[in-house]
Parts: sequence; structure tokens; C-alpha cells
Amino acid sequence: MKYIGAHVSASGGVDQAVIRAHELEATAFALFTKNQRQWRAAPLSDDTIRAFRSACERLGYQPGQILPHDSYLINLGHPVSEALEKSRDAFIDEMQRCEQLGLTLLNFHPGSHLQQIDEETCLQRIAESINIALDRTAGVTAVIENTAGQGSNLGFRFEHLARIIAGVEDKSRVGVCIDTCHAFAGGYDLRTEADCVHTFAEFERVVGFRFLRGMHLNDAKSAFNSRVDRHHSLGEGNIGKTAFSWLMKDPRFDGIPLILETVNPDIWKDEIAWLKAEQTA
Repeated sequence: MKYIGAHVSASGGVDQAVIRAHELEATAFALFTKNQRQWRAAPLSDDTIRAFRSACERLGYQPGQILPHDSYLINLGHPVSEALEKSRDAFIDEMQRCEQLGLTLLNFHPGSHLQQIDEETCLQRIAESINIALDRTAGVTAVIENTAGQGSNLGFRFEHLARIIAGVEDKSRVGVCIDTCHAFAGGYDLRTEADCVHTFAEFERVVGFRFLRGMHLNDAKSAFNSRVDRHHSLGEGNIGKTAFSWLMKDPRFDGIPLILETVNPDIWKDEIAWLKAEQTA
């Protein structure tokens, strides 16, 4: 079964994200558990935790259908020790918030070398950061998102993801989220069914489907292999609808959150309905 949804707002409380997902007729959703552009947030209150868990139970969302995202400020491969420690502390806090909410996944961008250290050193730092966070938490899987490779961001090659995973001690608590816009901008073509077959054969060879724990389904305003991160609505960008139709029919993408981060929330409900229909089209 495909779990299909969108990254919804948690404005007014994390329980409101659950309600917004339900209103979209989504079977999955993503959210931020705190303000994604601030380092610190007030701890989750007992009432907030109860409200979120109750809403999930009432509206039928299990932890495996929910893909929370961490703060954009966090850089687990930061070249400067003080900034690296700040990022690690913030990431541990994000993991602990997921624990409190009963969530089992946390999606994050791997990190950036900022032109100050080499790629391999940065990837090793990211793996070490994950190990530290996993040691301090329980029950939450660290889900590495591929990037478009903009600036000095790593994670735009499947080999980057594989190298990070290789450095993580507990392989049962690490996974990946493939963002289609990022993959396309990073040099993995998805414009035809043959392109999709080739790209995901490469993913299986380098990383392995056993590590796929979620996806972001986004078309791309950016050009192929441009290393520019610009999302678009499904079928309105340079990828087109073929890839998303193909994904819906492939059972390898069953049982994980498939999350829209497309640019027009007004049509999310329509996009979700279209994706659902493509499973049997």
C-alpha cells in the first residue's frame, strides 16, 4: 500500500498537522515538530504530546506514515567544532521530540562542508553525528535526504548516502529519503520510464532499497543536473508526470511515506488524489 501525503503546517500545535493531513485525504504526512528556522524551541508539553498522539489514533495515522523533518539550520558535517556541536545538540533534541510524540522517523539534510574541509571528512563527520544521536535516543530512525547539491551541500550522489550509511554503527536505525526534484537536479534523470528504471537500478546498486524509508515527490523548476533546488507542482516542471505515475505502480515504494513538497498547497488535495488514482490506472 502506498502512503501518500504532503508536508503540512504545524501552526497552532503539532496536532493541527494531523488534522490538516486528514483534510487533504492524505494517508501520510510530514511536519516540523518545532520552528525549522530557530535553534531552540520550548519543550513539548504533556498536553501537546497527548493531543498529537490522540489525533493520530483518531484519524488513523501510524508512525510509519509520518515523516517529520528537522531544522534547516542543522549541519551535521559542519567544519567548525563549536558549530558542529551546536548542530549535534539540536539534532538530538529533534530526535527526542520524535520519541516523545511516538514517531519512528526523522528526515534531515546530511550537511555541508562549506568549502573548509574535504568531502570525505565531511561525510565521516555526518556519520559520527548520527552515531552520537542514535546513542542518545531510542526507536527513531535517522533518515538521510538526498540533496540537489546546491552550494557545498553533500548528499547529491547516491555514493554520498552510501558512505554515510557505511559509517553508521546501527544499520537498523538509518535510512534514506529520496527527493525526486533533488535527484533530478543532482544528475539522476527521471523524465521517462526508462530513465526511472535506470536511476533506481543505480540506487539499488549503490545504496539498496532496504534503506529507503521515505520519498519527497516533487517536480523540478530547475534543469537536469543543474545542482539547483527548485521544486514545482507535479507535471508542471522539467521532470513531468511520467516518473510519478511509474512510482505509483512499483511495489518497491509501498509502505513508506510519499510526501509532496510541491509549490502550491491549494492543489495538494488534487495531487494526492491523482497519485492515488495512478496506482490502478
